[in-house]
Amino acid sequence: AEAPPPMAQARHFEIAFASSGARLTSLQQPDKLFAMGGGASANPKDVTEQLGKATDDELKAMVEGLDDEQKAKLKAALGGGAAASGPVDVSCLTRVAKDDLGLLPQPAEPAYKGALAQIYVRGSTFGGSDKSANGHRYDSVPFANGMINSGMSCQLIHYVHEEHDKFFEVANKFNFIIVRCNPGQIKNDGGDQAKFDDGMRAVRKAGIQVWPSPDVMEFMGAKDALCKVAHLNIGLPDTLAYYSTEDFAAGFKKTMAFQPRVLKQNRGSSGEGIWIIKL
Repeated sequence: AEAPPPMAQARHFEIAFASSGARLTSLQQPDKLFAMGGGASANPKDVTEQLGKATDDELKAMVEGLDDEQKAKLKAALGGGAAASGPVDVSCLTRVAKDDLGLLPQPAEPAYKGALAQIYVRGSTFGGSDKSANGHRYDSVPFANGMINSGMSCQLIHYVHEEHDKFFEVANKFNFIIVRCNPGQIKNDGGDQAKFDDGMRAVRKAGIQVWPSPDVMEFMGAKDALCKVAHLNIGLPDTLAYYSTEDFAAGFKKTMAFQPRVLKQNRGSSGEGIWIIKL
Protein backbone atom coordinates (compact mmCIF):
# COMPACT_ATOMS: atom_id res chain seq x y z
CA ALA A 1 0.00 0.00 0.00
CA GLU A 2 1.06 3.49 -0.75
CA ALA A 3 2.22 5.57 2.25
CA PRO A 4 0.15 8.71 2.92
CA PRO A 5 1.81 12.06 2.20
CA PRO A 6 3.69 13.62 5.17
CA MET A 7 1.03 16.24 5.85
CA ALA A 8 -1.60 13.56 6.11
CA GLN A 9 0.31 12.10 9.03
CA ALA A 10 -0.26 15.26 11.05
CA ARG A 11 -3.45 15.99 12.91
CA HIS A 12 -5.03 18.61 15.09
CA PHE A 13 -5.17 17.92 18.76
CA GLU A 14 -6.18 19.66 21.97
CA ILE A 15 -4.45 19.40 25.34
CA ALA A 16 -6.02 20.37 28.62
CA PHE A 17 -4.16 20.62 31.91
CA ALA A 18 -6.63 19.92 34.66
CA SER A 19 -4.31 21.36 37.31
CA SER A 20 -3.58 24.69 35.65
CA GLY A 21 -6.22 25.35 33.02
CA ALA A 22 -3.55 25.74 30.36
CA ARG A 23 -4.90 24.83 26.94
CA LEU A 24 -3.47 24.16 23.50
CA THR A 25 -5.67 24.06 20.43
CA SER A 26 -5.26 23.37 16.73
CA LEU A 27 -1.55 22.60 16.71
CA GLN A 28 -0.02 20.45 14.01
CA GLN A 29 2.01 17.62 15.54
CA PRO A 30 3.34 14.21 14.39
CA ASP A 31 0.83 11.39 14.27
CA LYS A 32 2.21 9.73 17.38
CA LEU A 33 1.69 12.80 19.53
CA PHE A 34 -0.72 12.20 22.35
CA ALA A 35 -4.14 13.83 22.77
CA MET A 36 -5.44 14.42 26.27
CA GLY A 37 -9.14 14.85 26.62
CA GLY A 38 -11.36 17.40 25.01
CA GLY A 39 -11.59 20.08 27.67
CA ALA A 40 -10.52 21.39 31.03
CA SER A 41 -12.35 18.55 32.78
CA ALA A 42 -10.01 15.92 31.40
CA ASN A 43 -9.43 12.99 33.73
CA PRO A 44 -6.04 13.44 35.45
CA LYS A 45 -5.48 9.67 35.20
CA ASP A 46 -5.91 9.80 31.41
CA VAL A 47 -3.54 12.76 31.22
CA THR A 48 -0.94 10.86 33.25
CA GLU A 49 -1.21 7.80 31.02
CA GLN A 50 -0.82 9.86 27.86
CA LEU A 51 2.19 11.71 29.28
CA GLY A 52 3.79 8.39 30.14
CA LYS A 53 3.47 7.22 26.54
CA ALA A 54 4.90 10.41 25.02
CA THR A 55 8.49 10.60 23.83
CA ASP A 56 10.87 13.37 24.92
CA ASP A 57 10.59 15.00 21.49
CA GLU A 58 6.81 14.96 21.67
CA LEU A 59 6.78 16.55 25.11
CA LYS A 60 9.29 19.20 23.99
CA ALA A 61 7.17 20.01 20.92
CA MET A 62 4.07 20.36 23.09
CA VAL A 63 5.77 22.71 25.58
CA GLU A 64 7.22 24.86 22.78
CA GLY A 65 3.67 25.45 21.58
CA LEU A 66 2.63 27.06 24.86
CA ASP A 67 2.61 30.83 25.24
CA ASP A 68 4.47 32.51 28.12
CA GLU A 69 1.45 32.64 30.42
CA GLN A 70 0.66 28.97 29.88
CA LYS A 71 4.29 27.99 30.47
CA ALA A 72 4.30 29.92 33.74
CA LYS A 73 1.11 28.18 34.90
CA LEU A 74 2.46 24.77 33.99
CA LYS A 75 5.80 25.49 35.66
CA ALA A 76 4.09 26.60 38.86
CA ALA A 77 1.76 23.58 38.86
CA LEU A 78 4.76 21.26 38.59
CA GLY A 79 6.42 22.94 41.55
CA GLY A 80 9.49 23.93 39.56
CA GLY A 81 8.57 27.57 39.13
CA ALA A 82 8.51 30.44 41.52
CA ALA A 83 5.17 31.96 40.49
CA ALA A 84 3.48 30.54 43.57
CA SER A 85 6.40 31.13 45.94
CA GLY A 86 5.34 34.61 46.95
CA PRO A 87 3.31 37.71 46.11
CA VAL A 88 5.63 38.74 43.25
CA ASP A 89 5.66 36.57 40.13
CA VAL A 90 9.29 35.63 39.48
CA SER A 91 8.57 32.69 37.20
CA CYS A 92 10.39 34.34 34.28
CA LEU A 93 13.68 33.91 36.16
CA THR A 94 15.65 30.68 36.08
CA ARG A 95 15.00 28.53 39.11
CA VAL A 96 18.54 27.77 40.38
CA ALA A 97 18.02 26.27 43.83
CA LYS A 98 16.92 22.64 44.13
CA ASP A 99 14.52 23.45 46.97
CA ASP A 100 13.60 26.02 49.64
CA LEU A 101 13.94 23.63 52.56
CA GLY A 102 13.17 25.37 55.85
CA LEU A 103 11.63 28.47 54.31
CA LEU A 104 8.42 29.57 56.03
CA PRO A 105 5.24 30.18 53.98
CA GLN A 106 5.05 33.70 52.60
CA PRO A 107 2.35 35.90 54.18
CA ALA A 108 -0.78 36.29 52.08
CA GLU A 109 -0.85 40.05 52.63
CA PRO A 110 2.67 41.17 53.49
CA ALA A 111 3.39 44.60 54.91
CA TYR A 112 6.24 44.85 52.38
CA LYS A 113 7.30 42.64 49.48
CA GLY A 114 10.94 41.68 49.55
CA ALA A 115 13.50 39.50 47.82
CA LEU A 116 16.89 38.08 48.72
CA ALA A 117 19.22 38.06 45.71
CA GLN A 118 22.00 35.49 45.42
CA ILE A 119 24.58 34.44 42.83
CA TYR A 120 25.33 30.80 41.94
CA VAL A 121 28.82 30.35 40.47
CA ARG A 122 28.25 27.61 37.92
CA GLY A 123 31.92 26.67 37.69
CA SER A 124 32.26 26.08 41.45
CA THR A 125 31.22 23.14 43.60
CA PHE A 126 27.73 23.77 45.00
CA GLY A 127 27.84 27.20 43.33
CA GLY A 128 30.43 28.62 45.74
CA SER A 129 31.83 27.88 49.18
CA ASP A 130 29.08 29.97 50.78
CA LYS A 131 26.35 27.73 49.38
CA SER A 132 24.52 24.75 50.75
CA ALA A 133 23.89 21.66 48.60
CA ASN A 134 20.55 23.08 47.39
CA GLY A 135 22.15 26.19 45.85
CA HIS A 136 21.12 28.74 48.49
CA ARG A 137 23.57 30.53 50.77
CA TYR A 138 23.71 29.01 54.24
CA ASP A 139 22.12 32.12 55.74
CA SER A 140 19.52 32.84 53.02
CA VAL A 141 16.62 30.94 54.59
CA PRO A 142 17.24 32.38 58.11
CA PHE A 143 17.39 35.89 56.61
CA ALA A 144 14.12 35.34 54.73
CA ASN A 145 12.39 33.74 57.71
CA GLY A 146 13.29 36.75 59.84
CA MET A 147 11.48 38.98 57.36
CA ILE A 148 8.51 36.62 57.14
CA ASN A 149 8.20 36.48 60.94
CA SER A 150 8.02 40.28 60.88
CA GLY A 151 5.05 40.27 58.50
CA MET A 152 6.98 40.85 55.28
CA SER A 153 7.46 38.50 52.33
CA CYS A 154 10.95 37.54 51.24
CA GLN A 155 11.40 35.48 48.08
CA LEU A 156 14.71 33.78 47.31
CA ILE A 157 15.96 34.56 43.81
CA HIS A 158 19.23 34.16 41.91
CA TYR A 159 20.93 36.60 39.59
CA VAL A 160 21.83 34.93 36.29
CA HIS A 161 23.80 37.40 34.17
CA GLU A 162 22.29 36.14 30.91
CA GLU A 163 18.91 37.27 32.29
CA HIS A 164 20.10 40.69 33.46
CA ASP A 165 17.21 42.70 32.00
CA LYS A 166 14.56 40.23 33.17
CA PHE A 167 16.07 40.15 36.65
CA PHE A 168 15.84 43.91 37.08
CA GLU A 169 12.34 44.05 35.63
CA VAL A 170 11.33 41.68 38.42
CA ALA A 171 13.45 43.52 41.00
CA ASN A 172 11.45 46.70 40.42
CA LYS A 173 8.30 44.92 41.61
CA PHE A 174 9.59 44.53 45.16
CA ASN A 175 9.68 47.03 48.03
CA PHE A 176 13.14 45.92 49.15
CA ILE A 177 16.00 43.67 48.05
CA ILE A 178 18.60 42.06 50.30
CA VAL A 179 21.76 41.52 48.24
CA ARG A 180 23.77 38.45 49.26
CA CYS A 181 26.20 38.29 46.33
CA ASN A 182 29.77 37.99 47.55
CA PRO A 183 32.41 40.21 45.90
CA GLY A 184 33.94 38.45 42.92
CA GLN A 185 31.25 35.82 42.48
CA ILE A 186 29.34 37.59 39.72
CA LYS A 187 32.57 37.94 37.75
CA ASN A 188 33.49 34.31 38.45
CA ASP A 189 30.15 33.26 36.97
CA GLY A 190 30.88 35.21 33.79
CA GLY A 191 28.90 38.33 34.63
CA ASP A 192 29.78 42.00 35.04
CA GLN A 193 29.84 43.31 38.62
CA ALA A 194 29.68 46.95 37.48
CA LYS A 195 26.61 46.23 35.35
CA PHE A 196 24.91 44.52 38.29
CA ASP A 197 25.81 47.43 40.60
CA ASP A 198 24.43 49.96 38.13
CA GLY A 199 21.20 47.97 37.98
CA MET A 200 20.88 48.06 41.75
CA ARG A 201 21.60 51.81 41.79
CA ALA A 202 18.72 52.29 39.35
CA VAL A 203 16.48 50.22 41.60
CA ARG A 204 17.38 52.47 44.54
CA LYS A 205 16.62 55.59 42.49
CA ALA A 206 13.17 54.13 41.87
CA GLY A 207 12.57 54.25 45.64
CA ILE A 208 13.19 50.57 46.38
CA GLN A 209 15.42 49.76 49.34
CA VAL A 210 18.61 47.81 48.53
CA TRP A 211 20.67 46.37 51.40
CA PRO A 212 23.60 46.75 51.14
CA SER A 213 23.72 49.26 48.33
CA PRO A 214 26.53 48.96 45.76
CA ASP A 215 28.18 52.09 47.16
CA VAL A 216 28.19 50.74 50.71
CA MET A 217 29.73 47.50 49.41
CA GLU A 218 32.39 49.47 47.54
CA PHE A 219 33.44 51.59 50.50
CA MET A 220 32.74 49.22 53.38
CA GLY A 221 32.92 45.75 51.80
CA ALA A 222 36.62 45.23 52.47
CA LYS A 223 37.53 43.95 55.91
CA ASP A 224 39.80 46.92 56.61
CA ALA A 225 36.63 48.99 56.91
CA LEU A 226 36.52 47.58 60.45
CA CYS A 227 39.68 49.54 61.19
CA LYS A 228 37.93 52.76 60.22
CA VAL A 229 35.25 52.20 62.89
CA ALA A 230 37.59 50.63 65.46
CA HIS A 231 37.29 53.56 67.86
CA LEU A 232 33.52 53.96 67.55
CA ASN A 233 31.01 52.26 69.87
CA ILE A 234 30.39 49.60 67.22
CA GLY A 235 34.10 48.81 66.75
CA LEU A 236 36.95 47.11 68.59
CA PRO A 237 40.09 49.22 69.28
CA ASP A 238 42.48 46.33 68.67
CA THR A 239 41.28 45.78 65.08
CA LEU A 240 44.32 46.07 62.82
CA ALA A 241 45.12 45.74 59.12
CA TYR A 242 48.45 44.70 57.65
CA TYR A 243 49.53 45.56 54.12
CA SER A 244 53.04 44.08 54.06
CA THR A 245 54.70 40.89 55.23
CA GLU A 246 57.01 42.83 57.53
CA ASP A 247 54.18 44.73 59.24
CA PHE A 248 52.22 41.52 59.69
CA ALA A 249 55.17 39.66 61.26
CA ALA A 250 55.85 42.44 63.74
CA GLY A 251 52.31 43.48 64.65
CA PHE A 252 50.60 40.11 64.75
CA LYS A 253 53.12 38.60 67.15
CA LYS A 254 52.52 41.45 69.62
CA THR A 255 48.73 41.09 69.60
CA MET A 256 48.92 37.30 69.87
CA ALA A 257 50.77 37.67 73.16
CA PHE A 258 47.60 38.95 74.86
CA GLN A 259 44.58 37.06 73.45
CA PRO A 260 43.28 34.85 70.62
CA ARG A 261 42.93 36.59 67.27
CA VAL A 262 40.60 36.25 64.28
CA LEU A 263 42.52 36.52 61.03
CA LYS A 264 40.74 37.24 57.74
CA GLN A 265 41.86 38.16 54.28
CA ASN A 266 40.84 41.65 53.24
CA ARG A 267 38.26 41.11 50.52
CA GLY A 268 36.17 38.45 48.80
CA SER A 269 36.76 35.61 51.25
CA SER A 270 33.34 33.99 50.61
CA GLY A 271 33.70 32.24 53.94
CA GLU A 272 37.19 30.94 53.14
CA GLY A 273 40.53 32.04 54.56
CA ILE A 274 39.28 32.76 58.08
CA TRP A 275 41.32 31.52 61.04
CA ILE A 276 40.90 31.66 64.82
CA ILE A 277 44.41 31.59 66.25
CA LYS A 278 45.25 30.78 69.87
CA LEU A 279 48.57 30.28 71.66
